Amino acid sequence: MEKAKVYFTKELTVNGLKRLFEVLQPKLNGKVAVKVHSGEVGNQNFIRPQFFQELIQSVNGTIVECNTAYEGKRNTTKEHWETMKLHGWCDVAKVDIMDEEGELSLPVPNGRQITENFVGSHLKKYDSMLVLSHFKGHPMGGFGGALKNISIGIASAHGKAHIHGAGDAEKIWTADHDSFLEAMADAAKSIVDYYKENIVYINVMANMSVDCDCCAVAEDPKIKDIGILASLDPVALDQACVDLVYASEDSGKAHLIERIESRNGIHTIEAAAALKVGNRSYVLYSIDEA
Repeated sequence: MEKAKVYFTKELTVNGLKRLFEVLQPKLNGKVAVKVHSGEVGNQNFIRPQFFQELIQSVNGTIVECNTAYEGKRNTTKEHWETMKLHGWCDVAKVDIMDEEGELSLPVPNGRQITENFVGSHLKKYDSMLVLSHFKGHPMGGFGGALKNISIGIASAHGKAHIHGAGDAEKIWTADHDSFLEAMADAAKSIVDYYKENIVYINVMANMSVDCDCCAVAEDPKIKDIGILASLDPVALDQACVDLVYASEDSGKAHLIERIESRNGIHTIEAAAALKVGNRSYVLYSIDEA
């Protein structure tokens, strides 16, 4: 398999994001969904909507999210709408809670743990997707990036429990851990199969706490910001981000590496590559040197 292309800039600005997107030259046809992480109320680390505003508006995108499967301010449609407004997402573009009116089942051919993935039913309204992910740690997955954003992130509330439980929603917090990681890879495959070439991924490596944006009380980041990466391949993109963490000269990286390794986070990438969601081998192109 030919190595994937991943583009990188150290410029953590709106202009840096714009330049990266222009270099990537993605095909986003028709009605564009823009998947973000809305951020749990109380979380201090999520990427603010103003950072993404210009890019979202340039593709005439609709910000999409789905409800959570745990207690908080995003586990009902009513509270999730309130959170989207509180955090300013409704001020920058149209917003859609995709499982507000139910869910849609997507097949997972040859899935390791799940044979179907339950996503918000409004997914069918969109012809292409721009995935804007905040790369950071995660209490269960080890890290969260593009693969988590298109698997857990696009799943309906029930679908999230289905993935966490590795096919059994009743085992949301008790399923075998590596089976949960593989279920995330399975779910990611269903989204990649659904959109084919009409999906593009951007990871922002800033505010990299060991905790996810889904945590109302999250640790402050220890590792310094690194930059922004973009690719048409979510596996290569997440692998490149992990590699940049390990290659960082900042001693604060030890905290994030411990979180990734203690949760076997790399296994999600391994499983996704085995399913041919993408390629772990990549070439990193810095647009700062162009």
